Amino acid sequence: MTRILASLLACLAVTSAYAQAGAPSEARKQQLVEELKKRFAAADANGDGKLTKDEANGKMPRVYQNFDAIDKNKKGYVTLEEIFAYGAERSASRPQTR
Repeated sequence: MTRILASLLACLAVTSAYAQAGAPSEARKQQLVEELKKRFAAADANGDGKLTKDEANGKMPRVYQNFDAIDKNKKGYVTLEEIFAYGAERSASRPQTR
């Protein structure tokens, strides 16, 4: 669950209020995961579980901006799991504040 949250937070806009408020509750974590799943499904125009750069354009701007880094195997699409993994990598490389 922690890896999923880290991924999600890297993909979604995180406000300074969040940063000051501390870690979200388990309920909030699940809400964020569900929100990302819904956004992914809405952007996945053909419903194949794969998001192309064109599908991400305008619907998932952070995925669009970082598409090449997320698509490490250069397949031309990314999955929800790859988005989570990319976010986890980014979060792990950031200094932790406490």
